[in-house]
Amino acid sequence: MKATVKWTDGAMFLGESGSGHAVVMDGSEELGGRNLGPRPMEMLLIGTGGCSTYDVMSMLKKSRQKVVDCRVEIEAERADAVPAVFTKINLHFVVSGVALKENQVKRAVELSAEKYCSASIMLGAAGVKMTHSYEIEEMEA
Repeated sequence: MKATVKWTDGAMFLGESGSGHAVVMDGSEELGGRNLGPRPMEMLLIGTGGCSTYDVMSMLKKSRQKVVDCRVEIEAERADAVPAVFTKINLHFVVSGVALKENQVKRAVELSAEKYCSASIMLGAAGVKMTHSYEIEEMEA
């Protein structure tokens, strides 16, 4: 994989992925930015959530679960000192669907956390206390 990040102005950067997609990252006005995009550390959380949600949805589709919606709500804590690394991250999955089997949802979240999500596993290996939780919202057929 490759990516490029280019400084554009103040605390704003343009990131471009190797697959040709771009994203603007920016700092707060207090730090010289214009608040026109997510912070780089927020991008790390968003990427981790995307990686894990991809895994969970892939497994739920393979197990023929009738998922209508799935989101992951991420909460993180950072160290008070420099570098302000993440110390704790919780990924809370909210899976909505029809007649979802709890054991399938639980297993998908566990497998993502323990085996498949490269991002969350990498952060855990680096010392971040990673936790995962889930809830199921039952919908009418």
